[in-house]
Amino acid sequence: MTKSARPTMRDVAGLAGVSLKSVSRVVNGDEPVTEALRARVIEAAKQLNYRPNVAANLRGRPGRPTIIGLLIQDVSNEFSASVFRAVEDVAIARKVQVLATNVDEDPERERQMVAALVARRVDGLIVVPAGADEAHLELEQRLGTPVVFADRPPSRLQADAVVSDNREGSRRGVRHLAAHGHRRIAFLGESNRLAPACQRFDGYVEALVELGVAVDERLVRRDLETEAAAREATIELLVDHRSPTAIFSAHNRLTIGAVRGLRDLGRHHEIALVGFDDFALADLLDPPVTVVAQDPGTIGRLAAELLFQRIEGNPAPPAEHVVPTTLISRGTGELPCQEEGPQTIPTVAPTVGL
Repeated sequence: MTKSARPTMRDVAGLAGVSLKSVSRVVNGDEPVTEALRARVIEAAKQLNYRPNVAANLRGRPGRPTIIGLLIQDVSNEFSASVFRAVEDVAIARKVQVLATNVDEDPERERQMVAALVARRVDGLIVVPAGADEAHLELEQRLGTPVVFADRPPSRLQADAVVSDNREGSRRGVRHLAAHGHRRIAFLGESNRLAPACQRFDGYVEALVELGVAVDERLVRRDLETEAAAREATIELLVDHRSPTAIFSAHNRLTIGAVRGLRDLGRHHEIALVGFDDFALADLLDPPVTVVAQDPGTIGRLAAELLFQRIEGNPAPPAEHVVPTTLISRGTGELPCQEEGPQTIPTVAPTVGL
């Protein structure tokens, strides 16, 4: 369905059996109308999935895109910020505006923000989804709005997606730790409902299996959402009698938490660490943090280019585009495996800096 198939006020008027002016009065609240008329118009609008164009004055070039929408998780995170910048660079080169909003891993907020962006008649959407329920995006796609997914693939919707090679990146990180003698490698991961988190855990498991190492569930901590949670998990792992000699952290936010926990225990020069995704100042810490770096700039750029191709009518079947990761050796991932010493439980106070 093309953009022209999106219902208009004229369509609502025809279905409701009222004049176009009457629909305008209800939609814009220009003049009072009877409750019966309002009910007829609202019911017709619901049946047609009609949404008012609240930004018609921004659209000055018929037939050409002028605005796209971007839903990211948290612009304060370096990954999200880099995706945003790359999308914006592509759009600005085409003289197109980007309306961006944070979703904060909240599926309900995502639905609300999609509705808000569509109400402004964006020409397309780039979405880093917060959940697996894509019904709201499926509706917009059927109504003619092109949708491209970034970082996280759709679970059911047929749409283009640009993602990192999460599974192979994790495998590479774990194999790197194993190359320095480690076999008891702990895992810190995000929510199981997120596709990248599951793929990174799968890569961790696959790497251990390849090494002939059984997965020890006591060394696995998933559903970690904050730095504080990762810090606590790291401390908990390291005071156990079967503590790991190395940690693989599957998100940059969790890696920072792991660094805090290691420093709190005074073991940041003993326990090896590889984190998935880079973060600011990782190379300036003591020791510098080894990471499996994503390429958010390429992810954002490619997502934007694909979206504009869809807006321009590209009929090719939707495809998933996988962007490779890069292992950056800096220091923590190269710490050799050390023999366990006596385990004591120190008193740990919250830290302010790294």
